[in-house]
Amino acid sequence: MQAGWGGRWQRLDAALCLPLCVTVALMGAVCIEVLCLLLWAAEPTQLPLHLPLLLFLLANVLGNMGLFVSTSPSIKGVMLSGGAVGQGWEYCYTCQSHVPPRCHHCYTCNVCMLRRDHHCVLLGQCVGYHNYRYFLCLLLHGWVALIYASLLNADVFMALLHEGVTLHSIVLLLMPWLMLLTGQVSTLTFIYAFVADTCVVSFLFCSGFLFLHVLLSLRGQTIREWFGESRCYDLGWRRNLQEALGDRWHLVWLCPLLASPLPGDGVAFQSRSPRTEPSAKPVIF
Repeated sequence: MQAGWGGRWQRLDAALCLPLCVTVALMGAVCIEVLCLLLWAAEPTQLPLHLPLLLFLLANVLGNMGLFVSTSPSIKGVMLSGGAVGQGWEYCYTCQSHVPPRCHHCYTCNVCMLRRDHHCVLLGQCVGYHNYRYFLCLLLHGWVALIYASLLNADVFMALLHEGVTLHSIVLLLMPWLMLLTGQVSTLTFIYAFVADTCVVSFLFCSGFLFLHVLLSLRGQTIREWFGESRCYDLGWRRNLQEALGDRWHLVWLCPLLASPLPGDGVAFQSRSPRTEPSAKPVIF
């Protein structure tokens, strides 16, 4: 059973809400700045070309973000084999329950998560079995949107560097807050520099995470298993994508509302033959 919007927000405390609010605020600032660039800087004939792409990316980013945050991969409401403990099961003293393989306790959420990958600090939610699809699609569409925003901000960077690569322009790009506080630039210039910097830094950050999680999805691993060099759940790239994204894994990129049932239950996982599994290194988190 997955937690809905109401149950999810009721258990969020300030420590989890604050990063989410900051993330949403930065996204809003980037969207407003991109919209201003389109309305004031772009040619009127180019708007019909830009707006459909912008709306498609925005709808997918917001949709996947909302479903990721509202879909909990925790063991709450999950029938764990009716008390029958199988091989690889462990006992969580915090949750006071036996948990299946690939299930680990999150000390931030204070509950065990099915096929836990990691805790996403920016969105205040764990990445696990039930919401991994939304997390990966959010990374993909966010990455494309940040490329799009960075290209639109190319004129902003050129305007900030109109006097050449000087100490003033370098400090403005690297530390716009310092330039604003010392009165070296106007508020409008600071806003454009800050949002443009946010686009580039976020693009680099998102690129690294997207590359890592695409690789993990193709290998059938979580971050914990990757550090431990364990590939016992690697069933081939096509089957791995189906296990992570659902039966319609090749279509989930189009819309977050597209139904794609997961083949399992998050409790039992098919593993490959032990003969092909290299020895895993223990990992302590």
